[in-house]
Amino acid sequence: MNPTLLIAEDDDALRDGLKDLFEAEGYDVLPTGNGRTALELWRQYRPLLIVLDVMMPELNGFEVCQQIRREDNQTPILFLTAKAQEIDQVVGLKLGGDDYVTKPFGMQALLARVEALQRRAARARAGADADAMPDEFSFGKSVVSRKRHQISRADTTVPLTLRELKLLEVFREHPGEVISRNRLLNEVWGIDYYGTTRTLDQHIVQLRKKVETDPRHPVYLLTVHGVGYRYAPP
Repeated sequence: MNPTLLIAEDDDALRDGLKDLFEAEGYDVLPTGNGRTALELWRQYRPLLIVLDVMMPELNGFEVCQQIRREDNQTPILFLTAKAQEIDQVVGLKLGGDDYVTKPFGMQALLARVEALQRRAARARAGADADAMPDEFSFGKSVVSRKRHQISRADTTVPLTLRELKLLEVFREHPGEVISRNRLLNEVWGIDYYGTTRTLDQHIVQLRKKVETDPRHPVYLLTVHGVGYRYAPP
């Protein structure tokens, strides 16, 4: 299952452009140009992140944010606004927004902001659920030992590098979800890593040798061409 993103923007052309951008990055997008509909979509689908235009019919972005924050303090909210006045930015943040982008903006800059908010939220969840990851967990038909940095299958036990272990942890936390190469690099190598995705691909090749019965025909660590990888549990 792909991560879900709610985009509430009343400019049809911009909303369509944002939808295409984020779908290309592996998101499922819930688009709307109406504040009241945005609130209904949030209640129904509980998306991973919300992008809110300030000026919308029925309910504006500030009102939508305020109502969401009465029930949910964790889902990241990013405001889009055509207004450059500092007061609008301050109001949005005081009402519970996590970040803002002033129109006009570059699509890649917006994408970077969304990914940064997503990482921040993931770290917050990890901190809150620090004890949720057990010392040992199943992956495919193998058992991973976090303390020993090793993976066992049948009568075979092989060591795991730190990055291999972190990759397995990320995949275990998001079963069935398509995870982009950039997101995996950010999660495992860090946001300051400036290498290429080839490094990640090489690590996946090595991991498949440790978790797959036939690494040439993987059934657990699957490639999603043009996007990244997906863990398919047994």
